[in-house]
Amino acid sequence: MATKADIRRVVKAAKQAMTPEARAVASCRIAANLLSHHDLASAQTVLLYAALPDEPDTLELIRHFIAQGRRVLLPSVVGDDLWLRVYTTPQESVVGAFGITEPTGQLFTDFAAIDCALVPGVAFSPHGQRLGRGRGYYDRLLSHPDFTGVKKVGCAFRYQLFPTLPTEPHDILMDDVVTD
Repeated sequence: MATKADIRRVVKAAKQAMTPEARAVASCRIAANLLSHHDLASAQTVLLYAALPDEPDTLELIRHFIAQGRRVLLPSVVGDDLWLRVYTTPQESVVGAFGITEPTGQLFTDFAAIDCALVPGVAFSPHGQRLGRGRGYYDRLLSHPDFTGVKKVGCAFRYQLFPTLPTEPHDILMDDVVTD
């Protein structure tokens, strides 16, 4: 089995080879697939994320859920943890850690009230295994006991899918993975 470092190198090369136009088309397909996903379609409180330039774009998805009156949560990096905040408008955001857009809205700690969490990653397997960027932010957040009943959906480009991934005991499995 390939190592985590090997998989990260393969995915990095694929990301660099993807043109901005191809990334935009694939992101639109992913957004359409997510909008029809049963767990997201019925979610009233949803944890999303502001995408980095090499990730599937989530901006239209965020706008869609806000326009529907759903409660949108976005993470912000605080030390070694992700804190969740309510997001309603771009005016309630700043560029935070790692150049990621982070919300400045109300702190949200009622994790059990989240219906669905959209989770980024470097790679995923069809079995829900997830390989992150290596700092453990999402694994720490999603391991909170109140996340037990929250549906976790990985979001990735097709080339980020691998038959299996190396895992460790602290790695949190996704309930589903959506690609283009």
